[in-house]
Amino acid sequence: MKKQGIALTLIILLIIPLSVYAGAPLDSVKGNVNKVLDVLRDPALKGESGKKTKRQKIRSISDKMFDYSELSRRTLGQDWKKLNPAQQNEFADLYKSLLEDAYADKIINYTDEKVAFSKENQLSEKTFEVQTTVLTKKADIPIYYRVIQKDGEWKVYDVVIEGVSLINNYRNQFREILMNKSPEVLIDTLRKKVGKA
Repeated sequence: MKKQGIALTLIILLIIPLSVYAGAPLDSVKGNVNKVLDVLRDPALKGESGKKTKRQKIRSISDKMFDYSELSRRTLGQDWKKLNPAQQNEFADLYKSLLEDAYADKIINYTDEKVAFSKENQLSEKTFEVQTTVLTKKADIPIYYRVIQKDGEWKVYDVVIEGVSLINNYRNQFREILMNKSPEVLIDTLRKKVGKA
């Protein structure tokens, strides 16, 4: 009887960490997405006057949610090594601004769509894909968040919208520049695009 009790205790101790770990990527994405939705639904931030505040609040959530350095490194792939550390930092900062400019208005124009969180799939030892669907009146839009564990937190390093990866979409554009030109030309191109030239 004692042996059975010890065995049962060991099984419980082994199961508990797994169950705590299993939902962490999905819970992390869900928590951050719901924070964004709360900002978008805030009645105090209606109309044109609330747009600037919405942008600031969403930027603050995004900064905690995304790993822009990982996103940048994966977007450039092998070309990442062509940049020196200072260029890598500036590229990550400019890339973040480019993405904010490209997607901020789309997010701000949210009109109370619902988001369904379906499941998480393990991609590697430290990466997962969290599958969500934005339910609109016209269509259901699948959005998958790819997350990586760093310092005990799950950070988004890629977003796949209707089958199109953010990383792959921008990688081709940046690769074309870096095939014939220097990293400084790429960075200067980004500076101009985001108004930091």
